[in-house]
Parts: sequence; structure tokens; C-alpha cells
Amino acid sequence: MFSAANVKAAPSPDLLTADNSVMLFVDHQPQMFFGTGSGDRTSIINATVGLAKAARAFDVPAVLTTVAAESFSGPILPQLAQVFPGQEIIDRTTMNAWEDGRVVEAIKATGRRKIIISGLWTEVCIVLPVLSALGQGYEVYVVADASGGVTPQAHEHALQRMINAGAVPVTWIQVLLELQRDWARTETYLPVMDIVKEHGGAYGLGVVYAQSVIGAHAAG
Repeated sequence: MFSAANVKAAPSPDLLTADNSVMLFVDHQPQMFFGTGSGDRTSIINATVGLAKAARAFDVPAVLTTVAAESFSGPILPQLAQVFPGQEIIDRTTMNAWEDGRVVEAIKATGRRKIIISGLWTEVCIVLPVLSALGQGYEVYVVADASGGVTPQAHEHALQRMINAGAVPVTWIQVLLELQRDWARTETYLPVMDIVKEHGGAYGLGVVYAQSVIGAHAAG
């Protein structure tokens, strides 16, 4: 029951933070991009790299995985690998990443319950692990613009299926700003602004303009 006496200036426990989240990148590979037709592939790459840099800026654990890298799909997106130099990339045979014990153990090892997931294709390699993780009690956030399906319908129907099951749709810049949440958080302010300027499109240009006119510490 609502009581004004319990209302205070505090964030919701539903919000993503650097301490409660883990990112899972699934199958951002050449062959998968070739078959992606739900949106502009360059935009998906930009969103994926922006999301990865958000993970790095806030020290959010990231799990990288591919499917059939040597026999069919090719290596992980080079720009993504560069964000996490030297990190293990888990290559699978199963389309459902949640059926690979190495992936599940990597997620479990972080101790985080909120999974931020992105990848290709939405209707296969995202839906399957999302439904599986939800079924085992995880909270799952699907980064829609860092993911893509074979067709717009496939992407949207897959998102709707996951939403109906309890997943939360987000965008990469939403994740970035939710992790920052306070422009007074100086330790991550400059990295966030750098990510926005490089990957935030018109928003990034706006930051460049504001900083040139107002000053280097103009808030985003």
C-alpha cells in the first residue's frame, strides 16, 4: 500500500547499475550480419560498439560468444573484440547460448542477476537464451538497437515474444545513461562523454557543440 511517509529520494532497485549487471554479446559475426535485414547494419555495429564501451567505462562484466566461428559465421566483430582485448570469446555449436555450460558458468561467476543482452539474430540466438535465462530467475534486458533479425517482422515479433515473457527492451544509449545516472559522477563523466561523441550521432554532435560554446564540462 502506498504511503507518502515511505517516499524518499532514492533510485529504483529495477535500475541497471555497474554493480548489478552483466553484459552478454551474442554472435556479432560477419555471416550473421550478412543475413540481417531488420535495420541498418552500420547502425547496429555502432550501437554494439557503443554498448561495449559502456561496459568498459563502468567495469560491467562482459561475456563474448560466437557460434560456429571457424566453420560458418566468421570471427567476432573486430571493433567489439578491440574493446575487450585479450578476453576469451566462447565459441559454441548450439544456437541457444544458454545451453552451453561455459556461457552459463561465465554469467553465474559474475554474481549478477540482471543480464543485458544483444546480438544476432534476434529471433533465434537472442530469443532462445533470453527465454532460458528468464525461466531460471534472471532479469533480462534486450538491447534492441544492438541486435538485429533477418527481417523487420522477425526482429519485432521476437522482441514482443521476449517482452511477453518478462524481458525489458532497451537501447544502447539508454543503458549508458542509466549506468551514469548522475552528471556529478565525475569518475565516469569524461568516458561517457567520449562514448556519446563517438557513437551518439546527433546527440554526440550536440555535446561537441555545447562543450565548445559553454565549456568542457557541459553536461550531457
